[in-house]
Amino acid sequence: MLKVVDYNENQHKVYARGRVLDADSTQLWLEMFAAQGPATRPATVLDLGSGTGRFSPLLAQVFGGPVYGVEPSDRMREVAAEQAAHPAVTYLAGRAEAIPLEDASVDVALTMLSFHHVRDRAAGAAEIARVLKPGGRYLTYTPFSDRFPDIHWHRFFPEAREVEKRMFPPLAEIEALFAGVGLHKVSLTRIEHSVSPSLADFRERLSLRAISTFEHMSEDDIQRGFARLDAAVAAETEPQTVRTQGDLLVLAKA
Repeated sequence: MLKVVDYNENQHKVYARGRVLDADSTQLWLEMFAAQGPATRPATVLDLGSGTGRFSPLLAQVFGGPVYGVEPSDRMREVAAEQAAHPAVTYLAGRAEAIPLEDASVDVALTMLSFHHVRDRAAGAAEIARVLKPGGRYLTYTPFSDRFPDIHWHRFFPEAREVEKRMFPPLAEIEALFAGVGLHKVSLTRIEHSVSPSLADFRERLSLRAISTFEHMSEDDIQRGFARLDAAVAAETEPQTVRTQGDLLVLAKA
């Protein structure tokens, strides 16, 4: 098993800048959440592993709130409170294995590139099921290791791809885990979205190392990856949008 990444050490300093959403991605996720969430509005939402609050205000915009951003890292929550404040959003200390909300209290739960960090996934799945109302939906966006997508930065950092194949669980494991706590699959959608308007911009953002995968790689592998990326940046004559992919799995509670 990979080491636990402590977001209080480094990631909180760079995450918001390194993982900022552009206008196209913001619009895509607004539309996707609206389409995949329950029809009831307003809806109460749990943003589990909310980090620096990238998605919590968007969820409030789509569903009307209230939104509870639950995040174990104190420093990440501090950044969220400062930079992603919203009148319908409350940021709370907590983790997937111990969600600080009442039974059957939320209509939608979301984990956005965060469920792979949960150490006890069975306990996390049980807690998500506990706080969901009957008919509530759980949305999780992630690459699955058994259907790994084309992730752009892996072209320059092939070692990162191998790390992430170990980091992310397979689809069947997650489906079985949640089936065991009463959630059934509604849909599985491959999402492609923009990351940066050019390789040069992408390089600048990636240099912040606001991706926890870097913390599982050797410095030599990282520097070789940046050398490959720098060569591609130097050769870029027409800026091309950098895009990436992942899967959005939607489950519903009976």
